Amino acid sequence: MSTGPVLVTGALGNVGAATVIALLAAGDAVRAADLAPERIAERFPQAEPVRLDFLDDTTFRPALTGCRALFLLRPPPIAKVKPTLDRLVDVAADLGVEHVVFSSVQGADTNRVVPHHRVEQHLKASGLPWTMLRPGFFAQNLTDAYRADIRDDGRLYVPAGEGRVAFIDVTDLGEVAARVFADPAPHRGQGYTLTGPEALTFDQVAALLSTALGRPVRYEPASALGYVRHLRRRGLPLPQVAVQTVLHLGLRRGDSETVDPTVERLLGRPATPLSAFVDDHLDAWR
Repeated sequence: MSTGPVLVTGALGNVGAATVIALLAAGDAVRAADLAPERIAERFPQAEPVRLDFLDDTTFRPALTGCRALFLLRPPPIAKVKPTLDRLVDVAADLGVEHVVFSSVQGADTNRVVPHHRVEQHLKASGLPWTMLRPGFFAQNLTDAYRADIRDDGRLYVPAGEGRVAFIDVTDLGEVAARVFADPAPHRGQGYTLTGPEALTFDQVAALLSTALGRPVRYEPASALGYVRHLRRRGLPLPQVAVQTVLHLGLRRGDSETVDPTVERLLGRPATPLSAFVDDHLDAWR
């Protein structure tokens, strides 16, 4: 590959930041893209900051010019992927980007409901070399999407029923992405399901949190409608509510219960267990 930087989209979010950190640790040149370059420069002084707004395609070409590779993710508020992510893929193809790693979701290759499926199909048709990373549910949901419920109400409130989840730490995803960019050839045209090392029910997650925090945290199964209302009260836009609800309802069917060995195979170490993640992030719920 050429010596240009890797453009990492969503660099200020959980997944993007983990990827920037992993690439920098590997000695890679990184162009970190998000809406606030000044915040990127402050957080990642070793990276080249650049502004990229998925809702403004005039920012695409300047951000991508000179880059050898692209780490692509879908910010949760983005529901219309054709003028946003798909358009960025088209610009990458036009500029001769040599490899794209897309942070998708588990099952997106067959689940036509989630917007990630459409991005995957467009990327496959683009002519660009690609690798799909399909993580299950992130451990970071506990410090992000579920944080206020855990901290303020002492509960986990999701429509997961008795479903089990093999939570993955985004740190592991970032390290996998860095491995792919370091030697893309073996990973071209591959789709990797990424999970944690064990599948837990939300009752078990609540018990784990209770023990670590020294106070009760309960799991309260939500109905689909109750969860939609809950997310709307939290201020989430309707398209994001729809995607988040669909993904959580899939947990009832076991969509994220299978433990996949890919993380350990690619990194040469076990995936991070949820217990270790909780111990490292206790301040988030205090």
